[in-house]
Amino acid sequence: MVSRLSLRRVLALEAVRQIQKRNIDEHPLRQLFWECTLRCNLRCQHCGSDCKVTAGTKDMPKEDFLRVLDEIAARTDPHKVFVILTGGEPTMRADLEECGRAIYDKGFPWGMVTNGMMLTPERFECLLRSGMHSATVSLDGFEDDHNWMRGNPQSFRRAVEAVKMMIAHEGFLFDVVTCVNRRNIGRLPEFRDWLVELGLTNWRLFTVFPSGRAVGNDDLQLTPDEFHRLMAFIRDTRRDGRIRASYGCEGFLGNYEGDVRDTFFFCQAGVSVASVLADGSISACASIRSDYHQGNIYTDHFMDVWEQHFRPFRDRSWMKQGECADCRFFRYCRGGGMHLRDGDGQLAFCHLHRFDLLR
Repeated sequence: MVSRLSLRRVLALEAVRQIQKRNIDEHPLRQLFWECTLRCNLRCQHCGSDCKVTAGTKDMPKEDFLRVLDEIAARTDPHKVFVILTGGEPTMRADLEECGRAIYDKGFPWGMVTNGMMLTPERFECLLRSGMHSATVSLDGFEDDHNWMRGNPQSFRRAVEAVKMMIAHEGFLFDVVTCVNRRNIGRLPEFRDWLVELGLTNWRLFTVFPSGRAVGNDDLQLTPDEFHRLMAFIRDTRRDGRIRASYGCEGFLGNYEGDVRDTFFFCQAGVSVASVLADGSISACASIRSDYHQGNIYTDHFMDVWEQHFRPFRDRSWMKQGECADCRFFRYCRGGGMHLRDGDGQLAFCHLHRFDLLR
């Protein structure tokens, strides 16, 4: 229940608030997502972008993104800004290795988010030689559950092959991310044990918010009781210590804060995280609606936008409306994740409301 926070958590949350305030004031850029393509070789049930094999927006020429990196490097240390290539599916770009090499040569560490479908051993080695530092691979349970979610009968096999390659490459930093839904939640303990046996050390779990293809799909939305079970499962898995499990950064979790993630909830969108989208839009994370884009690289200087805009992300007082207006947890939640706000600023989804439904 979240009707009351323990004293231990209140003290920790108050200390974290001071750190968060300093981060907001300084807003150092630490992560930059590049939506390098909207093309994808899968059709996932929960995709928020509705990506397709042939996208309506062309891939951004790498030279355009590299110009952004030059603007960033002129004002901050590129070694402190981690570039994450996302999509769509980044490996759909035939010039991905060239992109990675150019990013690395400019002093920026980089990684990517992938479904693993096109990650052959040869291509993995090429990407490593291009300076790839890390990766995230999507794996949504055992074969039937994963293939159902991803819409391709080969997707589980290829994702597992990608994970095994990364495990075998000593020192390579990566994690597996799992979308927890009503279909796979019952097998999470078994799946965890299988991942441990496989040799995985970092496992991130998330739930689906109603956006894109996920709207109206009841199979993807956990019930309040199932959400509680998931939080307890992650907490117990972390205590067990065989694999480093964590919940995604979606929202404030009341008395589960400090138990299911390495850090307390704080939406870093627009505070330390920015993105360059496929059409050149400057935003925070790629999951946030276009209503909150702050500029465009084809008309604006990226660092000018980063330093002078992003007010809706850094001053969240405007979120104190609707059900958030008199919420006693707003002090710590600050209105939840930016990706959960609709075009009118209304909250589309609240984790605490899930907990309260059980009271």
